[in-house]
Amino acid sequence: MTDRPRTNPTSNLAAPYNTAEELHFPPSFSFGSATAAFQIEGGSHEDGREDSIWDTFARVPGAVFEGHDGSIAADHYHRMPQDVALMADLGLDTYRFSTSWARIKPGDRGLNPQGMDFYSRLVDELLEHGITPWLTLYHWDLPQALQEHGGWANRDTAYRFADYAVEVFDHLGDRVKQWTTLNEPWCSSFLSYAAGEHAPGHTNPAEAVAAAHHLLLGHGLATSAMREAATKDQQLGITLNFTVADPHDPTNEADIDAARRIDGSFNRVFLDPIFRGQYPADVLHDMAAAGLEQHIQGNDLEIIATPIDMLGVNYYNGVQVTAPQTPPVPESALTFPSERGLLRRSPAVGSERVRDRSRSLPQTAMGWEVQPEGLERLLLRLQEHYTGPAGIPMVITENGAAYNDEPDAAGFVDDTKDRLAFIDAHLRATHRAISRGADVRGYLLWSLLDNFEWAFGYGKRFGIVRVDYKTQARIPKASARWYADVARSHTVPAISPGSRDHRNI
Repeated sequence: MTDRPRTNPTSNLAAPYNTAEELHFPPSFSFGSATAAFQIEGGSHEDGREDSIWDTFARVPGAVFEGHDGSIAADHYHRMPQDVALMADLGLDTYRFSTSWARIKPGDRGLNPQGMDFYSRLVDELLEHGITPWLTLYHWDLPQALQEHGGWANRDTAYRFADYAVEVFDHLGDRVKQWTTLNEPWCSSFLSYAAGEHAPGHTNPAEAVAAAHHLLLGHGLATSAMREAATKDQQLGITLNFTVADPHDPTNEADIDAARRIDGSFNRVFLDPIFRGQYPADVLHDMAAAGLEQHIQGNDLEIIATPIDMLGVNYYNGVQVTAPQTPPVPESALTFPSERGLLRRSPAVGSERVRDRSRSLPQTAMGWEVQPEGLERLLLRLQEHYTGPAGIPMVITENGAAYNDEPDAAGFVDDTKDRLAFIDAHLRATHRAISRGADVRGYLLWSLLDNFEWAFGYGKRFGIVRVDYKTQARIPKASARWYADVARSHTVPAISPGSRDHRNI
């Protein structure tokens, strides 16, 4: 039976979580942060590293805000020991980072010892500070040499990824116990090959569905290969990004179907193959014109369903959607202008004509609605239909918000009323989900540092630590100080009335 998204007519009007209540998380619950290699490292052509697709994409006029690139980013490549010391000062017990395929295997040729050495030193530095390293093998920085042969639209890339994964596992598996294959394959496929918003910037739905399937195949191949060498102490998993799609009118069948389509093209297209060994029939139907089913060969689905040990959950926002226009809009209307002036296509292959409906909810600087109760519903749904039956725990591997920070003369950002309030509300949603039966083992905040925010360049700031890009100084924000107390105490403090503005949460 196909799992359909459950709707709640009053969900968008839900009362805020009780901020006057002090909440306690178990001592075993992990509090940490997350980053990605391309977004923070810099050193883009040092010590043997060669171009990734993001280096190439950033050189396309108009592709990235104000022509920004990742050549310096937050200069983590040169400041790694100081950044790890900062994590320790903030009381973080876990750090999720990604390894750069373009640094470890430039051009996807042989191993680059200098590239691998950087991550080996990072792991050692983390362990010396009592911080658990959580390694993500792929956070969107495909070597450009592979893109020139089709990238993820080419089936062979899945096998190249498995080779790369095993090589990293062989070198770091003695010290790293938490392993994630892919981060957000929805972005690496639909946002990258259908919408043109991310590298390589293509707008071909047929390529997008091929990429989605090959990313899943690469995950399965890598997991299976690493499993052969893994011990019982090593946990293998994948991180997916999710939305919660609600119909504008929960009594209107067309709106309900619109929510089903978005849920299928965003959530279930990845969940069902991983947990059930099959694509949902309705998703195959929705994506038939793009040709998803034709990419399934032999025992692909069995490989994709290789058992995992944990599911990483990334959640930023939900959406409210409504039925397509009647009569249908012309094909030319399926493109829309981005902030950077280029025309993009919808990433929702099979549901291109579904329309978003904004609600009276606050928004972050990304234009994303703030909906913490959506995280609670998501975790409970995953527990009931996917992770629970499989006996798989969840970890929130990304959750956070970009706001238009206003530093004072010393560079300090008082983000109490926006970012801090956002984190507080989502931790309360997580706690509520756990109390209702969701097996959630940790919360890894996005992000530790302000960084290169992909096509938005340095114009959007997610970090709890401000980075002054002129000096590379790190200045913890109010949210960092608060989160440090939460991480050390495993307690979300009660909020005195009037001490913090939660009206928008």
